This record gives sequence, structure tokens and C-alpha cells, in this order.
Amino acid sequence: MKFLIVTHVPHFVEKKQYYTYAPYVREMNIWIKQLDELIVVAPLENQKPTAIDSFYDHKNIDFRRVSNFNLTNLRNTITSVFKLPKIILQIVVAMQQADHIHLRCPGNMGLLACVLQIFFPSKTKTAKYAGNWDPKSKQPWTYRLQKRILNNSFLTRNMQVLVYGNWDKQSKNLKPFFTATYSELEEAAIPKIINPEGTIRLLFVGSLVEGKNPMYAIQLLEQILQTNQNIVLDIYGEGILRTSLEKYIEYNNLKEYVFLHGNQNQQVLKKAYQESHFVILPSKSEGWPKAIAEGMFWACVPIATTVSCVPDMLDQGNRGVLLQMNLTNDVATINTLINNQKDFERKSEAALNWSRKYTLERFENEIQKLVQA
Repeated sequence: MKFLIVTHVPHFVEKKQYYTYAPYVREMNIWIKQLDELIVVAPLENQKPTAIDSFYDHKNIDFRRVSNFNLTNLRNTITSVFKLPKIILQIVVAMQQADHIHLRCPGNMGLLACVLQIFFPSKTKTAKYAGNWDPKSKQPWTYRLQKRILNNSFLTRNMQVLVYGNWDKQSKNLKPFFTATYSELEEAAIPKIINPEGTIRLLFVGSLVEGKNPMYAIQLLEQILQTNQNIVLDIYGEGILRTSLEKYIEYNNLKEYVFLHGNQNQQVLKKAYQESHFVILPSKSEGWPKAIAEGMFWACVPIATTVSCVPDMLDQGNRGVLLQMNLTNDVATINTLINNQKDFERKSEAALNWSRKYTLERFENEIQKLVQA
């Protein structure tokens, strides 16, 4: 089988291996595990892989480089107009040659591929919509257009669209799905407890960008410190906000309580989850909040915003804390939980039990059903 991936994710090449963002590659390696040939249509950049990158595990990769483009402003839009004919031709040729077409959405390449797949109604197709599918959420017009095309069973045929969460009034194309990081063979975790004399550990894992809102996590800790000095926040990730976060930490004398660890590999993150009591993600938008699911796997109590499928993951607050994004109210809720040992343990156990259902083995089994359909 010739399996085609169309994605906007930037790739890098080193020693004849194609690298990109590790969580994405780990998932795609499951998709392509038993396939004869892989065609990848994606941007290729002249950079070195980093600690958060990995490579495709496949011996027969036909990588087709396309120009990166965006429609964020008038200048970029005009430039993109001249790039599009060649990109469209590359995608169309790849779709003609493929037995299975797989789209990664949302994104600019995903948008193009969503339109072009309409002309291949008999091809077997899947799409992974990794963003927030909530029809009521505010999103760029390009995202909304992709969702409309994918959800339209007249325009989009022979397609299974994998989305996070269960949503009303959606077409037969949609299939609620999940993502997994850990195996069922991982060592057993036990519900966390809070030792009154020990240190409480908050954990943030994600890019240091406005959308992930790491500043709110720091401000939550800052307010909690007024009543509890035995608490720290570990932050894993990099991004354009790092400098401003460092300045805020220093200016507000938080260097003993907030630690920026940068990008780290999966083993380092696993140890951080195991040692933490809470995992926090005050994000403005999510698809499947990977850090929250991973933290829950190791019995961390999740603290997250009510975006995408998060309320379902947290069982409307029974498995964690749903942030109101009101500092006073959120601090009060977290402090109450810290001071109520039984409630904390109950939420920790509930988080653990829920997340242990979503293992790599189950994930691989579900993906193989899609590939073989």
C-alpha cells in the first residue's frame, strides 16, 4: 500500500532520516508500521533536529518537499499566490499515486488538501483534526473552512475524520478519537497524596507561547504562595515568552519557586509527571491536551481550561479542576483541594483510572482498523 501524508509540519533531514516534532512522528510511525511505501508532502527546513524531534521509522520514504506558505497578512497572501500552483500540482500527483490519503489538519497544507481530496471521492482517506473541533469555538476562517469541508459528507466521501470529543449534529464522517503516549506495560502508578510537611509540585508542559498561557500558571502559583510556602512550579518547554517569563519570575522574587527546564525528552518528562501532584494547562485552545492526559496517566490531578474535549476528560471537574480563568476563584478552588486530602486523592485516582484506558496498544489497534478499512 502507498500511504500519503499531507502536512504543514516542518521537517528536517539528517543522515538520510526525516525528522520532525516527536509526538507527531511517534503517532505516524504507528500508522505506517506495516505499509509498503510512504509518501510525505510537507515543508523541509534547513535545521538540526532538537530534543523534541524524532524520525520516521520506515525504509521506503518518498519525501516531496513543498514551499511553506501562510495567509496571515496581505504580503504573505500575495507571495503565497505564486507558490500555490506548484504546491497544488505536487499534492494532486501524490493523491493520484496513493492508495490511502491521510491529511493532518488544521493547517495551510491541510486546507489545500481538504479541497483537493474532493476530486478523489473513491480513494480511501483519513484526516486527523488535531485542533479544537468545538463548533462554537472562535477560530480562524481557514480552520472553520476545513471543518466544514471535512464534515460535509457530500463533498468529502470515503473519509474518516478523527476528532477529539463528542459533538452534536455532526456527520457520519466524524469519528471521536484519542491519542496515547504510554504502554499498558508501564509500571503501575498509585494515586498521589499530599504530605502536609512535604513540597507540593505543580507541573506545566507545553510551548511558552500566548496560546498555552504559561504566565497564568505562574500567577496561580504566586497567589497560592501567600498561604502555602511549600509549593513549586516546574515548567517544561520553550517559546517566545521565555524571556518575559524569566523577567517576571525575577522581578517578583519567584526564583525559588518557579523553575524553567526548557525542552526535554520523553524520559525526563515522565519522571516529572511521576514526581508532581498537579499538571496544569491554562490553554486558550486545544485539541487533545497531551500534557494533561500524560499527567493523568501518572496520577497527577489535572488543572485545565474548559476548551475542546477537556470537560469530558475531567468529567466536568470530578477528575480534576476546570479553570474559570479568574485568578481569585481559581486560587480558592486549588487551595481548597490542597487542604482536602480525601478529595485530592479521589481526583488523583479518578484521573489515573480514566487515563490508563488510553494506551499505545489500544491506540495502535484502532489505527490499524483505519488503515485496513
